[in-house]
Parts: sequence; structure tokens; C-alpha cells
Amino acid sequence: MKKIVTVVQARTGSSRLPGKVLLDLLGQPLLLRMLERVRAASPAGIVVVATTTDPSDDPIEALCAQHGVPCYRGSVHDLLDRHYQAGLLFGADAVAKIPSDCPLIDPAVIHRVFQFFLENNFDYAGNLHPATYPDGNDAEIMSMPALHKAWTEAGRPLEREHTTPYFWENPHLFSVGNITWETGLDYSMSHRWTIDYPEDFAFIRTVYEHLYPKNPHFSLQDILDLTDQHPDIFALNSRYAGVNWYRNHLDELKTVTAEQTKQLCTSTN
Repeated sequence: MKKIVTVVQARTGSSRLPGKVLLDLLGQPLLLRMLERVRAASPAGIVVVATTTDPSDDPIEALCAQHGVPCYRGSVHDLLDRHYQAGLLFGADAVAKIPSDCPLIDPAVIHRVFQFFLENNFDYAGNLHPATYPDGNDAEIMSMPALHKAWTEAGRPLEREHTTPYFWENPHLFSVGNITWETGLDYSMSHRWTIDYPEDFAFIRTVYEHLYPKNPHFSLQDILDLTDQHPDIFALNSRYAGVNWYRNHLDELKTVTAEQTKQLCTSTN
């Protein structure tokens, strides 16, 4: 069995919702709530928070120390380096990337991606190219040798900032795998469960208030059932559905199309 180090990248310096990972979510910081879900996946391996060396992220390191969570501090902008160095520090055979803006991620989705990677001996596997799960179920994993190759060779700013584009933009260099939602549906552009805006936090908090007390490891299907029964909850952040970082790099990305992102509409009409 390969030693997996699951890296949850976290920082306080979000321009759209500063300090989002430390927002209170049913009495605990959002980051801790998310770590509960990531750790429920099998095999999650060692779950590490990778934050930055910026002093503004001192509270993240302190939170990790308080709760016994392994923490690595590295580059502010070079997340490829942050993941690689965390993998080295914790002796990884494979490094997984899960962003901290996914507090509703289903542990079963993480498990499915990891098993797919392990059973097929891929260099890289994920569920984002193409994406089909509701946005906020992002899971990617790569072998340490492949990560070393990307760390050595990737030069474009977007490849350093977003860690994994070098893999899926260069399938001739790596064995690359992707899983799609087993239902055959594609909710990646219609269902938004990630956090970047206050409306996203309102949605996530409401989901937790309804589901967490009954089952801390509530599933993707539990969330879908809830939003089907309560369209007002679904509507809380629906105007941001489909908005992701791809929109700023369509002229640079070879494997992403305009149909896989949406420009943010700032009009109030």
C-alpha cells in the first residue's frame, strides 16, 4: 500500500471572503469541519494542512497545533512547491490535493478517486477533467515521482499556482485518469458547494445546520435530497454556480473549454 499524504491547502488571505477557513461552522472553524470529512475517507493516509509562511496564516498553524493536525508552511503563491515540499516532509509515496474551500466534500468521493488511482497505478488521477460532481467535491492524487517531475518542469504561473494543471495539460508525459460521477449526471456547473463568497457560506452553514446534527458524515445524496426539498437553500448561492478559476485562463488552458466555466455577472438587474 502506498503511503498517501492528503494535503488540504488553506490560507486566510482570500480576496473575496477573507478568513473563510476560520469562519465558525456549528461551533468549530470551517477548516476543522472539513478535516472531519476528509479524515472519514479511506484511505486518507496522513491528512496535512499546507498553509503559507505569511504571518496572516499564523492562526492556521496555531489551530492545527491546538488540535494535533500536521501542518506545513510554504510558498504563498507556488502551491505546486507547497504540495511537493509537504510530500517530502511526510515521506509520501503519493500526494493528494484537496482545497480547503470544499467543506461539503463527500468522503466516499475521495475514496473513489484514491482507489481508482491505486488500482490503476496512475501517475495522476482526479475527478475534475471533465468535472461531473457538484462543485466542491474536488479530489486529485499524484505519485511522488510524477509530482517531482511537475515540480521540476512546470514553469507557467498557473501551473505553479494551481498545482496540477501540468499533469492534465501534458497527458503525453504522464499516465492520467479521471472518474466521472457514477450516476451519469453532470452537476458541475449547476450545483455549487464550494466557498468563495458570503452567499456560499450561507449555503454551507444552512446545510450543516440541517444535516450535521443527525450525521456528521452526511453524504452527497443527503445534500441533494435537502436542496430538492428546500429550493430556497439551493438558491442561496446559485448565482455563482459554474464560476471557477478557469474563467481567467481560457486563453492558456488547452484542456478546458468555455463551457466548463462561467464569467461572474456583477449586474444586480
